[in-house]
Amino acid sequence: MAGAHVQVRELSRCFRLGSEEVWALRGVSLDVPAGEFLALVGRSGSGKTTLLNLVAGLDRPTAGEVELDGQRVDQMSERELTLMRRKNVGFIFQSFGLLPLLSAHENVELPLRIAGFKHADRVARAKRALEIVGLTRRADHRPYELSGGEQQRAAIARAIATEPSLILADEPTGELDSATATAVLGLLKQLAREQGITVIACTHDRIVMDMADRVEELADGQLVTGAHGEVWGHVQAKPLSPFAAAHPDREHTTARVSSLVGGDLSQFGPKTELTPANKAPLPVERVPAGPEREPAATENANGTRPADEGEADAADRWARPQR
Repeated sequence: MAGAHVQVRELSRCFRLGSEEVWALRGVSLDVPAGEFLALVGRSGSGKTTLLNLVAGLDRPTAGEVELDGQRVDQMSERELTLMRRKNVGFIFQSFGLLPLLSAHENVELPLRIAGFKHADRVARAKRALEIVGLTRRADHRPYELSGGEQQRAAIARAIATEPSLILADEPTGELDSATATAVLGLLKQLAREQGITVIACTHDRIVMDMADRVEELADGQLVTGAHGEVWGHVQAKPLSPFAAAHPDREHTTARVSSLVGGDLSQFGPKTELTPANKAPLPVERVPAGPEREPAATENANGTRPADEGEADAADRWARPQR
């Protein structure tokens, strides 16, 4: 399958709330070659998801152009947009979006059924997609029987089952730990390299940024990549955590600082062992001898110990008064 060439020119989107105008995007221009893995970063409300919606034809721009392989997405009819999304675009959501009563195989097969594939073709494509993401043995399990990483891999299998040329992912690692996120992103990057699928992902995750071929930053609806970039520059300047899962594209450095221990590298360095030469003797605490303990009081004839004056007073105090 060949990847899609995505071109965005002077794209703007304005939402009107009564008499107020909110500009989600302002004059964004972007060129994503076929087979590239692009990460869109930025603060919440910067326009990342709005840009994905415009590229997918889920929303209409206020101004500007969106082209997918030379075809104007912004000028397509609703029917043309539906056909384009069925055949050319795959979606991956942060919350997976799997139907809980369907098995992994049935979830992957569902978009193929909607796209009109025959039964034999649907079964073959779903089986091949699950094999690519390593879920062949879990094909008959429902989403609640899968781990978070397995659910996201099932979502990726569903996205690639129709053999799309473009995958749009909105926070694909938002609910995954670092090790699972690294495995999922490695799978996406492998698909982009081997099968030529174009991947555009919105993210706040450094793992996605490190593994992407290119990172573009949005701020207040405008591209600010480069000297004006704030989020990506801050992420690059921040040392890596030693607890982060390693992946082949990341350059390993010795100056890894963990935010969990306040940046104290001595917590992770080799501990020096004490040798007999520098081993100091432990101080011995000497407890002063106390007065000798008096012998136990003699017992009465009935085998009980006689009470002292304090105990007798306490007994009289709490005794029932005589009437």
